[in-house]
Amino acid sequence: MVLGLDIHFVEPTSNPLENCKRSFDFGAMVPLQVANSLPKLSLLHKLIVGGAPISTSLRKEIKGIANASYETYGMTETITHIAIKPLNNSVADVAPFSILPDVEISKDDRGCLVINAPKISDETVITNDVIELVSATEFKWLGRFDNVINSGGIKLSPEQIESKLSNILDQPFFIASLSDAKLGEQLVLVLEGTVKEKEVLKKITSSTVLSKYEVPRQIKTIPVFLRTDSGKVKRKETMTLLKS
Repeated sequence: MVLGLDIHFVEPTSNPLENCKRSFDFGAMVPLQVANSLPKLSLLHKLIVGGAPISTSLRKEIKGIANASYETYGMTETITHIAIKPLNNSVADVAPFSILPDVEISKDDRGCLVINAPKISDETVITNDVIELVSATEFKWLGRFDNVINSGGIKLSPEQIESKLSNILDQPFFIASLSDAKLGEQLVLVLEGTVKEKEVLKKITSSTVLSKYEVPRQIKTIPVFLRTDSGKVKRKETMTLLKS
C-alpha cells in the first residue's frame, strides 16, 4: 500500500516458494521458511528475515544466495523491525544492525537497548536486549539481559557462548543454568537428541573457543526441544521438562 508494489499472496506455509516460478522484488520470511526455500531463494531479489533466531548453518547457506538478504531487529512494542543487518555480503558475520530512518537508539544503565521511534510508538521502548552501541545509528546484539547467568559472580551470556559453539556442535542446543549450592548458578549445555556426553565435552574443551568460565559444568540431553510455530526454542519450557 505504501510502496505501490504488486502484491502476491500465498497460503501461510513453511515453504512459501514451493510453487513459485517467477521472481519478486521483495519478500519477508521467518528462518524456517528460508531453510525450506533455499533452492529458490534467489527468486526474491531483496529478502528480510526475522521472527526467530537465525542459526549459524542457515547463515552460511544464505551467504551463497545471489540476492540481497537482511536480518531484521524488532519486537511487539515496535510493531515492525526498526533495524537491519546484511546476511550475505563479505562482512555479514561482523556487521552491526543499522537503524531505519526516524529511529533513535541509546543504552540504559544495564547496557540494554532503548528505542525512540515516534512514528511507531508514542512511548520510548526499553528492551531487555544487551547491546554494544557501535555508533549513534548502529548496534551489535549481545544477548538477553534476563538470560544472563551469574555463576560464582561471573556474568555469562548464553547467546554469546552459543555463538562460539555453533561452529563446533552439529545438533540443536542451547546454554542454560541449574541451581548450584556454591556458585548460585552453574552453566549447562542442553542438547537435542542422544549424544555421548564425554565426546561432546572433549570436542568443546579441545576447541579453545571458550574461556574457562564458559565451559559447561554439565551436559544434558532432551529427545525433542519445545518450539514456537516459527521454530524458536522455548528455553524455559524445555528446561522445565528437563527438571521434571
